[in-house]
Amino acid sequence: MGVGDKIGNKAEEIKGRAKEAAGSAAGDEDLKNEGQADQASSAVKKGVESVKDKANEVADKLTGD
Repeated sequence: MGVGDKIGNKAEEIKGRAKEAAGSAAGDEDLKNEGQADQASSAVKKGVESVKDKANEVADKLTGD
């Protein structure tokens, strides 16, 4: 994944934290849950990035790049 994807994922995580905090402060469970879902989505995407990065490292080692 590119740098742009990583930045986008971090932005999604931060947005999720803000929604969760706003939902908690306002007593809005839907907003709080939406924020938690955004954070979970970001975490999954980060995990996929990590796997892809490692796979690329292994491929580079195997091909000598």
